[in-house]
Amino acid sequence: MKFKTNLILCSFLIGFSACASARIGSEVQTGRQALLAGNPERALGYFQSAAQQDPSYVYGTALQHGIWGYVGRSEYATGRFPQARQSLEKALSVKQDDDTARLYLGLTLARSGDRQRGLTEIESGMKGIHDSIEYIAQTHRFSFGQYWDPAHELRRAIQSDLAMISRRDFDWDKLIAAGEWVGKQIEEEIDRARYDESRDRNRESSGRDNPF
Repeated sequence: MKFKTNLILCSFLIGFSACASARIGSEVQTGRQALLAGNPERALGYFQSAAQQDPSYVYGTALQHGIWGYVGRSEYATGRFPQARQSLEKALSVKQDDDTARLYLGLTLARSGDRQRGLTEIESGMKGIHDSIEYIAQTHRFSFGQYWDPAHELRRAIQSDLAMISRRDFDWDKLIAAGEWVGKQIEEEIDRARYDESRDRNRESSGRDNPF
């Protein structure tokens, strides 16, 4: 009887955990859509709710973003720079290789007046994003990697930005705008790669079902 009770409890807990994870995932996806649509205030509400439920939640597979990075990016977009800095630093304490969070931390610091450290973080974040895309595209080039930045547009833009930084004679407004463009593009690239891969798989599946 005790074994049966434990089994029922275990099944309940597994089911509850799965439901909670699905709910958080749905909130993060809705937040992402709002952020990409230019509604960071709405996005922030969804991301904060997800972060409260699971502070260690990570979105994505090939390229992963922590939930606190999304909170910080939304706060940055709404002009809440002190809060954004706290959230982005928390994101990096949880997931040190979250290069998009690092990029936005640099942008936040730059807009807050700490340009020296901001530049370091912007440069590091851009290098990390470039290297991550390069790794995905090359290491997995015969599978899902072929769908990541296939025209090299994003990687070329980042290389151009890094070259601008290396000259040390750049315009800060231009650099910040470039950083924000990279931040948005990497988020859109996640969806583009997923969509293109799904499209090709559906075509292949249809071709096998209809050989003639």
